[in-house]
Amino acid sequence: MKTIIEPFRIKSVEPIYFNTTKQRTKLIKNAHYNPFLLKSEDVMIDLLTDSGTSAMSSEQWAGIMRGDESYAGSPSFLRFEKTVNEITGMPNIIPTHQGRAAEKIIFSILGGKGKYFIANTLFDTTRANIEFSGATGIDLLCDEGKHPTIAAPFKGNMDTKALRAEITQKGAENIPMVIITVTNNSGGGQPVSMHNIKEVKKICTEFNIPFFIDACRFAENSYFIKMREPGYQTKSVQEIAFEMFSMADGCTMSAKKDAFANIGGFLAMHDSELATKCRNVLIITEGFPTYGGLAGRDLEAISIGLKEVMSEDYLHYRIRSMEYLTEKLAEEGVPVMQPAGGHAVYLDAKQFLNHIPVDQYPGQALACALFVAGGIRSCEIGSLMFGKYNIDGKLIPAQLELVRLAIPRRVYTQSHIDYVAEVIIEVFQNRGALKGMKIMEEAKLLRHFTAKLEPLS
Repeated sequence: MKTIIEPFRIKSVEPIYFNTTKQRTKLIKNAHYNPFLLKSEDVMIDLLTDSGTSAMSSEQWAGIMRGDESYAGSPSFLRFEKTVNEITGMPNIIPTHQGRAAEKIIFSILGGKGKYFIANTLFDTTRANIEFSGATGIDLLCDEGKHPTIAAPFKGNMDTKALRAEITQKGAENIPMVIITVTNNSGGGQPVSMHNIKEVKKICTEFNIPFFIDACRFAENSYFIKMREPGYQTKSVQEIAFEMFSMADGCTMSAKKDAFANIGGFLAMHDSELATKCRNVLIITEGFPTYGGLAGRDLEAISIGLKEVMSEDYLHYRIRSMEYLTEKLAEEGVPVMQPAGGHAVYLDAKQFLNHIPVDQYPGQALACALFVAGGIRSCEIGSLMFGKYNIDGKLIPAQLELVRLAIPRRVYTQSHIDYVAEVIIEVFQNRGALKGMKIMEEAKLLRHFTAKLEPLS
């Protein structure tokens, strides 16, 4: 099989500033052992997130120049609205400045004390917005998704038996929404099958509970369905995406992921009455319904990116890139999420640093070690991000202890990825020298963004 080449040419570049291990040791200490607090110019390979960090195409840049900045009724919004409607089939489309703004709107309306939102796995801002409303978020990941290094085709699925039991226990009247995140970011970027989406929809219909999709990476999930699920091999990614959205009552999306945009998102739904309530909150907090906190040029970039992301040449390259890094690490015995996810490679920090207990945050220790060893910035997705405390102040650990290496779209080349693999393998070979972490300062919500830590002696 021939080498899979990038399905694009590079037209503009930005420099990477190199530094030494000694310098990086000081930099991570000054950042209180939290990669979020590093300056980006001090990072050599930035894999902290794939959100808003992708490279836009020449067509998107051209669209930015065409963007119409009218406050109301901009043609840029009309093109954006038409594109989202064609992909989702949903008539009520509300632009927001990013995905968490869409979450804030919908959960502030539907949430509140005594309410429960059920998902395959909620990501950090989704859970934070649910909890901020006074409601509770419940994750019901399928069993195979709880074992990082055991391969299965759709490890992002929801446990439908557990869903039915949870509805029966909590009461359907107390569950304003069931959510499927595609792909499952907190669970290793793993896809959700169409069969699972249909089963979840069937249960929601039975109990009259609205079903929403968190659609940040809808195109990657659709491509996985095409590759792995019987009956979809001959369908286009757009056809699969449309079928996926046809199961849902609504969706939220951060366009900073699968739309290649640097900013933006939207909320879409069928319920016109709920949409009116959402627009009222939008006007107060974000802006007029035809711009929603975005410039017209951003709406143009999103509209174009949503079409570009469904190119199967691009998606083939994208998914294969994740497999390439995963395979290189697995060959060296590095515990890595199997199979490869769609937007990131996830290290199993619990196995990688099995001498560090979960209450000493092995994922954070590993993320710091990767920066010191090679200037790579990654993101802990474990007990620092999702851990809670019981009434005695003892840590309730997260379900998984992962370190995510999120690959920005159309940004890094194969040599960058080869370098990342070399650094990870080097850290793995010297892992016994790494020590756990303790939190010195933390916020009540989304603590991983601003927490200050220190290594244990």
